[in-house]
Amino acid sequence: MRCPFCGNVDTQVKDSRPAEDHVAIRRRRFCPSCAGRFTTYERVQLRDLVVIKTNGKREDFDRDKLERSIRIALQKRPVEPERVDQMISGIVRRLESMGETDINSKIIGEIVMERLAAIDTVAYVRFASVYKNFQATGDFEDFLSELRPPTSVSDN
Repeated sequence: MRCPFCGNVDTQVKDSRPAEDHVAIRRRRFCPSCAGRFTTYERVQLRDLVVIKTNGKREDFDRDKLERSIRIALQKRPVEPERVDQMISGIVRRLESMGETDINSKIIGEIVMERLAAIDTVAYVRFASVYKNFQATGDFEDFLSELRPPTSVSDN
């Protein structure tokens, strides 16, 4: 593993332990050249996934991009980082187990929204506002009205 500080390719593993609910291995590494310490993660990858965008463009699936978008939606929300890591790993496993290597971005977005809705409603709305490309406050109002249970009008 190349050192991110000096570029030396001869780094040493100092500690390994399971991470993300035993779906990854966290490795603490040391560079003998610059004495830098850094962490790497090793995960099983069942297959190389390709995302088909709405405009038809194809790009390799990027777990880090998925993680960034989810973490942005969850910013300043009371959700434990371990729970977020488990959610991301679960989404990736679900995508890999679908049996297809080409996955429509719409499917990924729907899965993320489904998982966010179960964890945090505010993060769900944040993600949906970007995913569904809200243009005006009316878009938010319409979306939120779908979330709210219908209220009964009482004649009291």
